[in-house]
Amino acid sequence: MKKRSLEKFNNLVEALQELPTVGKKSALRFAYHMVLNDAFSALKLAHAIEDAVANIKKCIRCQGISEDELCSICCDNHRDEEKLCLVESAKDIIVIEENGTFDGRYFVIESLDDENIEKLRMIVQEGIKELIFAFTPSLANDGVILFIEDKLSAYEIKFSKIAQGIPTGVNLENVDMLSLSKALDQRVRI
Repeated sequence: MKKRSLEKFNNLVEALQELPTVGKKSALRFAYHMVLNDAFSALKLAHAIEDAVANIKKCIRCQGISEDELCSICCDNHRDEEKLCLVESAKDIIVIEENGTFDGRYFVIESLDDENIEKLRMIVQEGIKELIFAFTPSLANDGVILFIEDKLSAYEIKFSKIAQGIPTGVNLENVDMLSLSKALDQRVRI
């Protein structure tokens, strides 16, 4: 009797493993569920992926996620035109927007090439008064902040960055030394 392989199933598992944070066990579990337990949801997922890949692109202004040339944030006339939040990734815009407390504009600075810096400079020239760095705290990103500040030093803008320190509900024993030092250095009076 000829042995049959599970080539199509194994291809699905391998494809799922290419997703961030999905290991072999999770990929197997997902593939098994999709193929044998819930084929309708699997087809719905496949259609949603195909539709998203075909229709989602970067906003030509902020480089965020959009279905049109300009994203909904860049088209929103009720946003504060004087505040610009710099982020490392379009995903960061989604996270900040879910919070609902920032009403300015965004710019994704995925690289420090001349084209990106020039796009940023053009936006700043349109009347930005405050540039907020919403980067993951690190020494490398501190260098990026200094580089951008230097490139935009000719403009009358206030530079700020998001606060960092101790997250709510976390014991001090579980906090890294850099976060603890920053929290102590940037303490606020009560």
